Amino acid sequence: MKYLILLLLLTGCKDVYRYKCQDPDQFTAPECQKPRCLFTQTCPEYLVAPILEKKVNEQQSEAKPNP
Repeated sequence: MKYLILLLLLTGCKDVYRYKCQDPDQFTAPECQKPRCLFTQTCPEYLVAPILEKKVNEQQSEAKPNP
């Protein structure tokens, strides 16, 4: 019985982010880019753990075109 309850609790789990810019899929969104995010301090580099910082930097470098 307790395994059934545990299974039911785990099936409802999904990724929920407090801020839009915490979601790795939203790192390139306009409101997550500087200077727009500086006012609200919701830039991804302020909100994510150091492990995800590498992903933030990778996506920002992909978004910037090379001259």
